[in-house]
Amino acid sequence: MPFIVVYDSCVLYPNTLRDLLVRLALTGIIQVKWTEQILDEVDRALIERGISSEKNAERRRRMNNAVRDCLVTNYEPLIEGLKLPDPDDRHVLAAAIKAGAQVIVTNNLKDFPPDYLAEWDIERKSPDDFVMDLIDMDGRVVYSCAREIADSRRNPPVTFDEVLLQLERSGLIESSTALRADPLPHA
Repeated sequence: MPFIVVYDSCVLYPNTLRDLLVRLALTGIIQVKWTEQILDEVDRALIERGISSEKNAERRRRMNNAVRDCLVTNYEPLIEGLKLPDPDDRHVLAAAIKAGAQVIVTNNLKDFPPDYLAEWDIERKSPDDFVMDLIDMDGRVVYSCAREIADSRRNPPVTFDEVLLQLERSGLIESSTALRADPLPHA
């Protein structure tokens, strides 16, 4: 049984990082969850960047259709009782609790105190630490997902190294280095 992970909106905002995280969900080594509220936050950030509502709706539809059983619902009653440094992040923790998640993947580590998360046996991980954990589990799967991104991009085409550079810009420094150094780690 794969472990359950909730992706925070901040890790779904950068295109190549989102692409990698969704592809990893499709492998079955993890069970990924998010909520409509998390996707609303992604939409708002992308609209500010000039992405049209139509493109956002299509991205959202494709994500929800691609990842089986990804949407967490009925988590809202938990929100009010949660205490986090940023009250606007309580919905993410509530979704993780409702989903029985073991990990929240986020760039906002300070907003998810480890001691507080431990009450629900939940950890918070940066995307880089999370992907490194997956590389340790089965590096071939992560490498394959990154390679698929390069192979799927045709307009304009990108190389595998360019995908790794894009992931580095999204904070996956160690993961990109590991994938570059050993193309089939733990094979």
